[in-house]
Amino acid sequence: MIAKRKMDVWQVISFVILALYALFLIWPMVSLLRSSVINDDGQFTWEFFQRFFDRKTYYGTLANSFKVAAAVTAASLIIGILFSYFYTLFDIKGKAFLQTMAILACMSPPVIGAYSWIQMFGRGGIFTKLLRAWLGIRMPSIYGFGGIVLVITCQLFPLVFLYINGALKNIDNSLIEASSGLGCNSFKRFFKVILPLCMPTILAAGLLVFMRAFADFSTPLLIGKGYQTFPVLIYNSFVGETSRSQNFASAVSVVGIIVTGLIFLVQKLANNKFNFTMNALHSIEVRKAKPLSSIVMHVFCYFIVLVAMLPQFFVAWQSFRECKGGVFQDGYSFQSYIDAFDKVIKRSLPNTFTIGIAALVLVVFMAILIAYLVVRRRNTLNNVIDTLSMLPYIIPGAVVGIALVVSFNREPIVLTGTAAIMIVALIIRRLPYTIRSSVAILQQIPMSIEEAAISLGCSKLKAFFTITVPMMTGGIMSGAIISWITIITELSTAIVLYSVKTETMTLTVYTAVVQGNDGVASAVATMLLAVTTVSLLLFMKFSKNKDLAF
Repeated sequence: MIAKRKMDVWQVISFVILALYALFLIWPMVSLLRSSVINDDGQFTWEFFQRFFDRKTYYGTLANSFKVAAAVTAASLIIGILFSYFYTLFDIKGKAFLQTMAILACMSPPVIGAYSWIQMFGRGGIFTKLLRAWLGIRMPSIYGFGGIVLVITCQLFPLVFLYINGALKNIDNSLIEASSGLGCNSFKRFFKVILPLCMPTILAAGLLVFMRAFADFSTPLLIGKGYQTFPVLIYNSFVGETSRSQNFASAVSVVGIIVTGLIFLVQKLANNKFNFTMNALHSIEVRKAKPLSSIVMHVFCYFIVLVAMLPQFFVAWQSFRECKGGVFQDGYSFQSYIDAFDKVIKRSLPNTFTIGIAALVLVVFMAILIAYLVVRRRNTLNNVIDTLSMLPYIIPGAVVGIALVVSFNREPIVLTGTAAIMIVALIIRRLPYTIRSSVAILQQIPMSIEEAAISLGCSKLKAFFTITVPMMTGGIMSGAIISWITIITELSTAIVLYSVKTETMTLTVYTAVVQGNDGVASAVATMLLAVTTVSLLLFMKFSKNKDLAF
């Protein structure tokens, strides 16, 4: 009789993680699909999909989102590539400052950026009034398509900068010297040598920006006004006062999953087709530009970074202005902080840290286990886990939130309105960040170190947690901090799931903006920016290459 082979501890962990994904990701997606095709009478119907495609008001939001994403991608690529080219190849003063500001602009809460631009250039914005009163200039409206593109571009062009910066560092300097020897000037070299060599990275960065812009929720929600985008339609369909329908919201969400899935597939195919590797034997030498060119480069780099950071500087300044009845007055005071303090300290600040830390601890723990399974125990089952772990990366946040509500609003598992469902959503959404950084660092650690410990009598699990995990600390910490920043600034999922008892600081900013309480909104936004900035400084301390892992 052949004895059954006993499962080792890592096989058990694989099945447990797969079961968790089945419960909190696959089942909600299945429930969402079921809700989209089953009406309240329990009958199968295409009614909700037909409603979406019958009305231009609905399907036109897809075109709106594609237009926004295309415009943001084009603008971000132009700005990001030029910024990275000047930054990497030429002697630009204050590079550390420029990089730090670019990262801060990229990771600052989107809701704060949108709100600040309204306060600066909205109908009653401070700069709108000043320019009209002093110079008689009427600024174009910040609302609608143009405003959405401006705000999202300011946040996403640093992504292109960070990606292209890494690619430029891998170009061998001998190629630059050879092009110079053949008579290429800087302008010609940029188009004939630099851009072709960076094309795989440009393509990857462009498609990532496209996906992020397409799925952006908070910016169109606040400044879109009559220009509705697809993620906002999903949210409005679910919580709208006049046209609320869970079935219709589910159908729109399914369309969203299909569209973002296709975008992700295009990204993968393009990366595979145009991908090649570069290894620089001689790193690019930073050179001094001619005086006039140097001035142009410095002005461009600093102007772009300062425009991107203007919303953060503005909201911090505005938080100290005198504010009465939610309206700013002449003079300065701490009244906005006093008004916000009681609300924040008693509710949203504790919620932000309690929910955020609980989610982060579980994210780190699961990321470590999944990274080990993906790198050290690669098989069909663990490949499925790896694929499932990346699915939430391409699903809009509001869709995740709606799927969880549809699945866990009745027996046997009721989570709607609790902190638990917020934590589950954050884990699902933000786990990919820490998994990728953990996988990257684990791939650099030789398996022989663990094997040596096991040969000396150490169990597999103990060898991993006592020897390998400490060696992964840098990658785990950097990924965890990026996950933490995205957790505390999350809005698109939280706005669907939160209750009065689970309101976070980001939600407090949003509700204050909606209620017209600008003083409280500015004060809480500044507090959130402070937390984000400290977190980024910690990231830069723990990360050796100072680059973000998206």
